[in-house]
Amino acid sequence: MAKAKTAYVCGDCGAEYPKWQGQCEACGAWNTLSAFVVQPALKSAVANPRGSGYAGVDAARVQPLAGVAGEVETRHLIRIGELDRVLGGGLVEGSVVLVGGDPGIGKSTLLLQTLAALGERLSGLYVSGEESLAQIAARGHRLGLELAPLKALAETCVERILERSREENPRVLVVDSIQTIWTETLPAAPGSVSQVREAAARLVRFAKETGTCVFLVGHVTKEGGIAGPRVLEHMVDAVLYFEGEVGSRFRVLRAFKNRFGAVNELGVFAMGDKGLREVPNPSSIFLSGHQGATPGSAVMVTREGTRPLLVEVQALVDQSSLGNPRRVALGLEQNRLAMLLAVLHRHGGAAVFDQDVFVNVVGGIRVQETAADLPVLLAVLSSFRDRALPEKTVAFGEVGLSGEVRPVPNGEERLKEAAHHGFRRAIVPLANAPKKTSRIGELEIVGVERLSEAIDAVA
Repeated sequence: MAKAKTAYVCGDCGAEYPKWQGQCEACGAWNTLSAFVVQPALKSAVANPRGSGYAGVDAARVQPLAGVAGEVETRHLIRIGELDRVLGGGLVEGSVVLVGGDPGIGKSTLLLQTLAALGERLSGLYVSGEESLAQIAARGHRLGLELAPLKALAETCVERILERSREENPRVLVVDSIQTIWTETLPAAPGSVSQVREAAARLVRFAKETGTCVFLVGHVTKEGGIAGPRVLEHMVDAVLYFEGEVGSRFRVLRAFKNRFGAVNELGVFAMGDKGLREVPNPSSIFLSGHQGATPGSAVMVTREGTRPLLVEVQALVDQSSLGNPRRVALGLEQNRLAMLLAVLHRHGGAAVFDQDVFVNVVGGIRVQETAADLPVLLAVLSSFRDRALPEKTVAFGEVGLSGEVRPVPNGEERLKEAAHHGFRRAIVPLANAPKKTSRIGELEIVGVERLSEAIDAVA
């Protein structure tokens, strides 16, 4: 039998090297290489190379795409509306979903509620590598869940997990967490790069072969990414991240990868004594409870996944006592804020180069689209002048370096969402304004082409 040899694998990108080195040449990261024991191929695998892989039993059979184009993947609604939305319309048979988030944010709670919601419609198995069965049962009892249809297993060896899974034949399998699972074929410690990658590969293969929906819980690093090799996120079908401010009862579940639905889809939950409760109207929690207009506050219409959201952005501009004024952005990209402030100086006539500028998106949500440019500038200008924007005003639009206001996708849906929440005025790019009317209900629509026009509209 051939000897096992040791390779070194980068924990960020998965690149392999024959010996240890300080920097990964593939991705440039430092001190991310860890030992990985390469086992020789089994005789059974060599004798039968036609075994099914990740793609399932039909992976080795060549088929014309025209013959399978009409086939639709089988979906099952969980009946937790926000989770179904993030997954793209329910669970897909044979899918593997990776759920990450900070400790205590609600990953285990949500997945236990998911198995309870599926109940007897889809049999489930909760595999815990961190908690005892008594702890899981106590949590279910505390959440008020029906425990009769729920089955649990306390195990960390992936071979025994798969053996019990084939005996029970669950349609939904939850593994909490993938960093505690290990395989007997590798001598490395649980949580190492080799163990996480091999255990995840076996669970993915099991899901594709049997059509079982698999949820994997992943720990996060101090940088906020899922611990373990980066290739883990490439192996699964969907990657969901829990976001939320420390101390806040609201949780945001965002899809960073989804082979069966929209990326960046957002689900909003509220944590209570009975677990996570879905919030069907998230715009209401992202808007401030101010009774009147407040300087430095602007409301924007951002689009996350397939739905528009009304979000409040706040800015504070104050005289700086430092030689290098601070630029702090929470929920926005800091480099883009610096660029927007330069545009405001050049094309808006507001010089904030000697001012500290702080910008925050209310509710802990992270806005990643350029539609936030115009409301951010209006909020900064409002704080700088210490003059509130007109009440019930909403804005969105991308601002270019030459001061032009560019259109953003799905403008009509954004305007309808603002009208639905009772806003009376919208400052939007001219290309996003309706051609035949200047109103949607009671919402007056002001189309602008330049940043100076938008500033004049709120003066």
